[in-house]
Amino acid sequence: MTLYLGILLALACAFVANLGFFYKYRGANTVGKVDVRHPLRSGRILFSSKWFALGMLVAAGAWALHVAALALAPMSVVQVALAGGVVLIAVMADRMFGFQVGPRQWLGLWLTAAGLVLLGITLPAMHGAHSHFSDAAMISFEAGLFGLGGLLIMGPRMGGPAEHHGMMLGAAAGMLFGVSDISIKALTGIVGAHGAIGVLLSPWLAVAVLASIVAFYASARGLQDGDAVPVIAVTGTAANIAGITGGILVFGDPMPGSAIGIVFQSLAFVLVLVAAALMPGPMRSAGLRATA
Repeated sequence: MTLYLGILLALACAFVANLGFFYKYRGANTVGKVDVRHPLRSGRILFSSKWFALGMLVAAGAWALHVAALALAPMSVVQVALAGGVVLIAVMADRMFGFQVGPRQWLGLWLTAAGLVLLGITLPAMHGAHSHFSDAAMISFEAGLFGLGGLLIMGPRMGGPAEHHGMMLGAAAGMLFGVSDISIKALTGIVGAHGAIGVLLSPWLAVAVLASIVAFYASARGLQDGDAVPVIAVTGTAANIAGITGGILVFGDPMPGSAIGIVFQSLAFVLVLVAAALMPGPMRSAGLRATA
């Protein structure tokens, strides 16, 4: 019963998180550019927009739903449920926020959702919350995600295409949100074993906070530099893949036991990569750039 409740909370989280992203996009594009050299000033400028502030409030609600889902279900199962939110992005963009979503973007979103769901359903059945983890696996995996996120944030300085920097920042933010999610998953196990004091003393609390702060600025600048639907989609996809992979490598969620399962998981990653190539496109809505 708790597993199904966790899945239900994850589905609710997907919708609420997307709503928060669109509000933040509207707000971020009515204020000055985020400058990582001046984080406090950038944060103050962002929160001067009522739409961005509302988006952060909604995002806080999504975060609470996500934490509750992680406490009740295995991480990979929660991330698969969140994959349904990828298709919701296009529906919400078209019906609620006035975007003209092109055929390429629809195809990319459907391929992304199909890949993430396929990746999840090929995992063997799991029971319990799966909150136990290896310190060595946690340190290695999260350090790797931090490194990849840092390279994407550097973007053009590392030779990346400047016109795709918004997408790169979105991917970096997704990876860092994944770092935070994995740390939070670990903390749900720690609180059960050691109580609130154990959580406060855990280094994973600091990791979760640091990753969330960096992801906050990367996401905000990505929403300023890129178009809403591709940036939001790649952010969610990167977070989903980080969460599913972290569930397997860090928390020991089981892998497929057959060659067919492994083939389908490989196909799932290919679908997500193809979808990422399809997503960029001219989709900026004039309506969302109105003054807040």
